[in-house]
Amino acid sequence: MAAHFGRRLYKGAATTAVAAVAVAALSASEAPGVTADGQGRPTAAGATPAPEQPAAGDTATGNSHYYTALPPLKSPNPAPTTAVGLPVADTPSEAGIPATVLAAYKKAEAELRTAKPGCNLPWQLLAAIGKVESGHAGGGRVTADGTTITPILGPVLNGVGFADISDTDHGAYDNDSTYDRAVGPMQFIPSTWKWAGRDGNGDGKKDPNNVFDAALATGHYLCRFGWDLADTRDLRKAILSYNASEDYLNTVLSWMEYYRRGTHTIPDGTGAVPSERGGTGPTPGTSGTTPRPSSPSTPATDTPSTPGAPNGSGGPSKPGTPGKPGGGTSPSPDPTDPAPSKPTPPPSRTDIVDHLKDVDTPQLTARAGDAFTQRISARAETKTGKSLAKVRVRFVITGDTDTVFTGGEKIATVVTGASGVAVAPALQAGEKTGTFTVRALVVGRTVTGLDYRATVTERTADALARTGDTPLSCAPGGEFADQVELKATYKKAAAGKVAATATLVKSADDATANTKGPYFKDADGKPVRTLTDLRTDAKGVLKLPKLYADDTTGTFLLRVTTAGGATLTVELRVAPTGTPASPDPSPSPSQSPGTDTEPSTAPSPSTTTGSTASA
Repeated sequence: MAAHFGRRLYKGAATTAVAAVAVAALSASEAPGVTADGQGRPTAAGATPAPEQPAAGDTATGNSHYYTALPPLKSPNPAPTTAVGLPVADTPSEAGIPATVLAAYKKAEAELRTAKPGCNLPWQLLAAIGKVESGHAGGGRVTADGTTITPILGPVLNGVGFADISDTDHGAYDNDSTYDRAVGPMQFIPSTWKWAGRDGNGDGKKDPNNVFDAALATGHYLCRFGWDLADTRDLRKAILSYNASEDYLNTVLSWMEYYRRGTHTIPDGTGAVPSERGGTGPTPGTSGTTPRPSSPSTPATDTPSTPGAPNGSGGPSKPGTPGKPGGGTSPSPDPTDPAPSKPTPPPSRTDIVDHLKDVDTPQLTARAGDAFTQRISARAETKTGKSLAKVRVRFVITGDTDTVFTGGEKIATVVTGASGVAVAPALQAGEKTGTFTVRALVVGRTVTGLDYRATVTERTADALARTGDTPLSCAPGGEFADQVELKATYKKAAAGKVAATATLVKSADDATANTKGPYFKDADGKPVRTLTDLRTDAKGVLKLPKLYADDTTGTFLLRVTTAGGATLTVELRVAPTGTPASPDPSPSPSQSPGTDTEPSTAPSPSTTTGSTASA
């Protein structure tokens, strides 16, 4: 697989006045005392923020390197266009975004506006991240469906100059079965893409190399934990969770502000890819493994460039070593001197976690579509059972389920509080019933996780009632003027999407389907007296198809039953037109000649009887 990530820079490069101007207002409005974990994420109940930055594996990119080029000091205005819709020549090139890439950013914004309206995700934020991560997919080098022409791979995350992240995808995404690498136009590491990946172009695949898929995944990633990106504090947290660097934050904010002030579409493949200040990688489209950064003994030049000087040329000279005018080299060490010993750092809290212990988590059960009222609690402990605060615990939903955590994601990281307990976000059941697993793991340490079984049961109703009280009757061989309409409730609230069946039964005591009297019609127009696979609408209403009558007269019973056991029996009367209602029970069709069934004891046709059963 060819490696293609352009001439990119290592994170941590110095920013210019542009970044300071762009984020000044944001910084000024940030209130102190925000409760957040080490990634800037809001913590769950009982959790305590961690002071350290998140581990690379907890970010979208693995804290890989990125383009540090900043936008011009002069922001663009909306560009004039030619007759064919292309920008004219005097438009700043930095403001142009390749057509397919820009379409992906805007499509993702539109989908998030519906899926997570409270997030307020602007497409300009996606564009800013796409700019610093890959130069908008290498200047828009993508196919018509948005897939990069050449795979875009970040550096090998082998701990040499970058994070140390061992392989998690068996090389499926990054073609490296030893270490992970960031992949695609938005530079997701495989372990993050595994849960954050989305299908943005509707082809049934979740491909990090596709700009539509990657842009939508980035939007969902930035919108998790209920963050509102219109809020300065949440915006900063979201960006830092993508790459835990203040310089990265300032660079992204600068580009976002730049794009907000104007941009335009340019043809795919014609975008400008940011230049570098130090030679640290192949140019776009070249093959091979990313060169590793220089060793500490021979640092690569990383000085700020003068405006207009390419690749760092013409920049200020590197200052000399303090106390050594002219920047002379330090004297060679005396070989007879003993080598200084490196102090052994004390183990972190994560290093001494021995296991996770459940903290009285109740049985996890919810109906489809409902929120789980129970919460998962796990405590991080040492081998001797001592509780450990400020340990990151990751909760992952696995199994064939559409249940998610609050915020719509299937993974959540929570920091343990003073008591060592991490409380997972609330679970929201989907429509798929059955059992699934939530696994709790310690981030940054390999210890046996905890598995929690959870069950989603079908939607139920505990009561049924007709929405009207008009008697239901018709002449023999005719059709009933009114359709039967019912309302299902559960604990007095509307019970939507509840399964139900309707049967024309023989009698109150015999639930067998009748063979005479009223009937429904199937798709071929043939009589049917049992309907299955019925379901109430979102408001709990169930409207049955039209009913018809054969030549048999009498009073008949229609019984409707829902999941959960709610039952309602409705009377149907078939009599010649003009026949007055008898105060006595009408003869049952079972009293027809040739039968020996006892007379029906059904009430008068003017009443409707119903019974309910608790779910």
